[in-house]
Amino acid sequence: MKRILMLPLLGAAIVGAAFHFATKAWATPASGFTGVTLASGTLAEFEVFNYFVLPMLKSSDQKVWISLQKTKGKSGLYIQNNTWDAPEPGQPVPSTGWHSHPGHSLIIVTAGTLTDYEADDPSCKPHVYTAGMAFVDQGGKHAHIIRNEGSVAASNIAVQLIPTGQPRRIDLPTPPGNCPF
Repeated sequence: MKRILMLPLLGAAIVGAAFHFATKAWATPASGFTGVTLASGTLAEFEVFNYFVLPMLKSSDQKVWISLQKTKGKSGLYIQNNTWDAPEPGQPVPSTGWHSHPGHSLIIVTAGTLTDYEADDPSCKPHVYTAGMAFVDQGGKHAHIIRNEGSVAASNIAVQLIPTGQPRRIDLPTPPGNCPF
């Protein structure tokens, strides 16, 4: 009976390993990019909700936001320091390569200029961020590439929340019919 169970498990392991290594071969490689984890930790499941939606001051029309974060199961929390080399003539543009994350990232550009391209945007519209600007990478099935198309080295800090046990980054092939790089 044990041998009967082992054969399907072995077959599944072989298929899984082949898929893992095949997707690595098809992925677009990072170039002139380095990511360093500054800190990481594990959070128990949680639910937070912030509301307000009233003017902050009676003399102001500025509204304060609604915020909701809810997880089921444990989550990994990561603080990443990412750097892109300064572009060099005749060399590939420094980039992350096409990738996704299983959870969202909150990103602050700390130096230089970074350009983000979305895999699901057929027009390949650049989203340009300079030092001091911030943006959100929604993660999940959302794929993107971040390039340093400026003239100096660039960097950012990213705060990422992902389900425990999942890879922090998932390398992907260039999306078909999208950006030509």
